[in-house]
Amino acid sequence: MKRIVTIQDISCFGKCSITVALPLISAMGIECAIIPTSVLSTHTGGFEGFTFRDLSDDISKIKEHWKKYNLEFDTIYTGYLGSKEQIDSVIDFIDDFKKESTLVFVDPAMADKGKLYTGFNSEFPSHMARLCSKADIIVPNITEASFMLDIPYTESYDEEYIKDILKKLCGLGCKKAVLTGISFEKSTQGVVYYNSETEEYYSYFNENIPASFHGTGDTFSSVLAGALSLGMNHEKALQIAVDFTVKTIKETIPYREKHNYGTMFESCIPYLLDKISG
Repeated sequence: MKRIVTIQDISCFGKCSITVALPLISAMGIECAIIPTSVLSTHTGGFEGFTFRDLSDDISKIKEHWKKYNLEFDTIYTGYLGSKEQIDSVIDFIDDFKKESTLVFVDPAMADKGKLYTGFNSEFPSHMARLCSKADIIVPNITEASFMLDIPYTESYDEEYIKDILKKLCGLGCKKAVLTGISFEKSTQGVVYYNSETEEYYSYFNENIPASFHGTGDTFSSVLAGALSLGMNHEKALQIAVDFTVKTIKETIPYREKHNYGTMFESCIPYLLDKISG
């Protein structure tokens, strides 16, 4: 059985981060270990007065305990990290646990729609870029890419611009990069992928749905990390991750008044299992 460790926060209610990654990766037949970086009563989108407990000090303690048992992971998958100190701890974890065959998958979750998430200052993207330099594959959106590359954010772009951004992202040190949420025409949205080792590009698009739900980025990243861990090629893995994410949005739209805090991904798991077995 393949084994992934995911390092990100736990929002106890709200369907994001570990509460998305753990069930989806487990459903794909992969053992999923976790290192929670913080615990929140809810996610921060749309909820007021949420509780927050920082678990930064526990990351290195968990790492040292695991080292005693010589634990090994096929994939190290990082998501939302709340501080420079957490990024430093995750880099140390990668240095200690990455083997030649280990996939390091970084979702630099820190910004969207031209703005950094609440709580991040202008220096944070440079620290996230350091983490990305350790990765085999990174999956930023165009906002996150712009911040890490220190270039202006734009919503007007063409294929050549996106290809240039992907090359520059790999210039940070990662081998492969995926830009998410890319749309060259209003009716479609998807991803563009670049492999710096082969200099090959790949694009995949599905329907552009005029709806926004919290946690869809975590859904995409978790399924993609799982599919790659199972040995699928990047083209098939990207197709599955995009199609499943769109499926969860469509499933939730009729019930969005009750589920505006996240998608009903649970009811779509049979669809996911059919995709990965096909």
